[in-house]
Amino acid sequence: MNDNEPVVHLTRYLGPWADDDKDGNFKADIALYAHTDPMSTIRNLASAINVPEGAIVRYVLAKWASEGASGLLELGPTMTRRLHAVCTDAEAAASDEARLAAYQQLRQMLSWLNYPLEHPDVYDL
Repeated sequence: MNDNEPVVHLTRYLGPWADDDKDGNFKADIALYAHTDPMSTIRNLASAINVPEGAIVRYVLAKWASEGASGLLELGPTMTRRLHAVCTDAEAAASDEARLAAYQQLRQMLSWLNYPLEHPDVYDL
């Protein structure tokens, strides 16, 4: 093992956090997983594929941490901006009606994007 490799202690977090904490939902999600032992899955996977546990943990963390960038690459900047504009416009209108209309518009856009996944024959020529 290289002495320059980072060491992380898997700490359980159960709170507390204030009711008006802007990160409260994320903290609640973190607390939800506090009693789960992720290492049992890591150990089993590492053993099954003959890879060090630390390599699996590094992979999982790196993949999760870069998921936003990966999602942008998969979706593309044009579609990402189009989807974001729907939300931005609805928030600028600042009404429940505009937000509901934005939800409907986003639902339709996502349905359109999902259509070829549900109907792969759509591109058969």
